[in-house]
Amino acid sequence: MKLYNTKSRKVEEFIPNNNDSVKMYTCGPTVYHYAHIGNLRCYIMEDVLEKTLNYLGYNVTRCMNITDVGHLSSDSDTGEDKMLKGAKREHKTVLEIAKMYTEAFFEDLKKLNIKKPEIIAPATDHIDEYIKVITKLLEKGYAYKSNGNIYFDITKLDDYYTLTNHKEDEMVVGARSDVLEDAGKKNQGDFVLWFTKSKFEDQELKWDSPWGLGYPGWHIECSCISMKYLGEYLDIHCGGVDNIFPHHTNEIVQSEGYLGHKWCNYWFHVEHLNDETGKMSKSKGEFLTVSLLESKGYNPLIYRLFCLQSHYRKQLVFSYLGLDNTQNTYNKLKNKINSLKENSNGEIDKTIIEEYQNKFKQALENDLNTSSALTILFDVLKLDTTNKTKLYLIEDFDKVLSLDLLKDDQINSELLEYINKKIEERKLAKENKDYTLADTIREELESKSIYIKDTREGTTFEVRK
Repeated sequence: MKLYNTKSRKVEEFIPNNNDSVKMYTCGPTVYHYAHIGNLRCYIMEDVLEKTLNYLGYNVTRCMNITDVGHLSSDSDTGEDKMLKGAKREHKTVLEIAKMYTEAFFEDLKKLNIKKPEIIAPATDHIDEYIKVITKLLEKGYAYKSNGNIYFDITKLDDYYTLTNHKEDEMVVGARSDVLEDAGKKNQGDFVLWFTKSKFEDQELKWDSPWGLGYPGWHIECSCISMKYLGEYLDIHCGGVDNIFPHHTNEIVQSEGYLGHKWCNYWFHVEHLNDETGKMSKSKGEFLTVSLLESKGYNPLIYRLFCLQSHYRKQLVFSYLGLDNTQNTYNKLKNKINSLKENSNGEIDKTIIEEYQNKFKQALENDLNTSSALTILFDVLKLDTTNKTKLYLIEDFDKVLSLDLLKDDQINSELLEYINKKIEERKLAKENKDYTLADTIREELESKSIYIKDTREGTTFEVRK
C-alpha cells in the first residue's frame, strides 16, 4: 500500500508500527449543524481507506471524536464556540444541539454506507484527560498561563510548521484575516489549551480545573482522545485539507511535547468539494445535505459513487448535471448486474478471480485510486467468462466500494401499480397548479421509502429498503 503523506509531501510505502495492525484516527464533526456533502466527501474517502486496509489484510482499529465543545469560529482563538452559536440559533441547550446533530450525522453515515468507527468519543466525556495532558505540558515548559488561560508555546518545539509551507512571519497580526491579536499570548501563533471565564463569560459548558472554571480548546481534544484509545504511536491520522493548519499542526506539537517522541507516521487529507461559487461552507446560508439530495430524488449512494470517480487529493466540483451523469452510470451498472443475477450460470473461474482481484488491489494500493478501481469493476462486466465469476468479483469489490451493487431492487407488481398511480396523480396536481397536493403525494411516497425525481424524460422513482 502506498499513500500520500502530507507530512513528507510525497507518496510513501505504508508500513504500520505493529505488523498488520493499524491504528487510525479520524477528526469527527463539530455537531452544531448538519454535515454538508463537502464534509461527507472526507468521511466517504476515509471509509474507503479503512475498508481498503481491511481488504488488503490489515486489522484496523479506528477512533473518531465528536466535537461538542471548544471549537471556536476563528483560527486565532477568537469568536464564539460553534456549539453555543448553534444552540442560540436553534433556541436549545448545547447538549440538546449536540445530541440532535450527532444523531443526524450518524444517519448520514448510514445512508452513505460509511462504517461507523469502532471507537466514537464525545469531547465532553474526556475532561480529565485534557487536564492530565495540559498539566504535564505546563510541567515540561511547553505551556504557560496568561490572563487566566493556558496556552501552548509553539517556540518550544522545532519545526512547528511541519505539515504546511507556512512561515512564522505569516502569523503576525494582519498577515492573514484569521490571525487576530491576543494580548495574553507570548507569540501570536500560540494556541489555547484551556479557556477560563476570563475569556468567555457566556460559555454554557464549564468544568473545574486547576486553572479555574473553564473548558478545553479544540485542538487538545483530538490528541487526548487518540492517545487514550489508540496509544502513544498512531499509524494514520485523517481529515480534510482545511484541518491541516492549524488543527493538525497543533495536534502534532502538543502530542509530541507530551509524549517526548514522534506521534503519528502518516497524515491523510481529503481535498475540498466545491460548488460553482467555490468551497462549500455552512456559513453561506442554505447548503447541500444528504437529505436535500434525497428530497430531489437522488439515492445517497449516487453521491458516494460521484466521489469515488475522482481522486481524493483532487478538488471536486459538485453540480447536479454531474450527479445526473453519475446516476445514469449507476443505473446502467445496476441493470447490468441484475441481468447477471437472473442468469447466474457456470462455474467460478478461479484464475480470473485471482487476476482481477490483484488488479483491483493494485488500483487501491496506488494511493487509493478509486477511479482506477471502478474501471476494473467495469472491465469485469465485459469479461468473456461465467456470470458466477463476474458476480463473485462484484461482491468482492463492493466490500470496499460499498455501493450496494448486489442489493435486490426488485419490486412487486402491486407496488409498481401504486407508485405509477401516485406519480400520475402528482403530475395532474402540478398541471392544476395544486402544488400543496403535489408535495403531499411526494411526502406520502417518501414515507414508504419511495423517492421520485423529475427529469426531462419524465418522473423516475427509486425504492430504498
